[in-house]
Amino acid sequence: MKLLVIYTHPNHQSLSFAFLQKVVQGSEENPLIQEVQVLDLYEEGFDPVLVFHEQKRRRDMHSDPRLERYRNQITWADKIVLVYPIWWGRPPAMLLGYIDQMFASEFAYRDKKGLFPEGLLTGKSVVCISTMKGPTHYPLLWLNNAHKVLMKRALFQFVGMKKVKFFEFGNMESSKGRHQEKLERVYRYFKQVAQ
Repeated sequence: MKLLVIYTHPNHQSLSFAFLQKVVQGSEENPLIQEVQVLDLYEEGFDPVLVFHEQKRRRDMHSDPRLERYRNQITWADKIVLVYPIWWGRPPAMLLGYIDQMFASEFAYRDKKGLFPEGLLTGKSVVCISTMKGPTHYPLLWLNNAHKVLMKRALFQFVGMKKVKFFEFGNMESSKGRHQEKLERVYRYFKQVAQ
């Protein structure tokens, strides 16, 4: 199994970075995981801004040479792991900008007759590891589970990625947030995950 870990937080002293380290540590100790690539969007200087005009059309985004390396990473990976905070009930704008550009028509999906497109990223699985200041059940009870619906239904299932797992950790700015316990939970998952 090959893992692409996409880290989206501007601070390497953050709890999100600690989760990234646990993902890598657990993966390195898992004999079923052959290779791990980490893409740090902030450190990379990824440009999340979409630009369309007469010379750069949206329908051609799947072949934009500037994004070829990132497309190759997604194609290469068996499992994609996203590590990010939840700000204002959703992932950071940096990650959303990456998604807007990478999950393009003719790369991630293809329109066909009928209501739903053909997903072109079938067979891949996804793990979303997110942290937030609010209580763990805040997105479910107050936001109608918007974060999970956005990531699972509106994005990953749309492009054919049916297996999506969430680690959604709340109370992360509290001293009672049980940080170490949650870090160990992520570490154990990646040490043992089979697919």
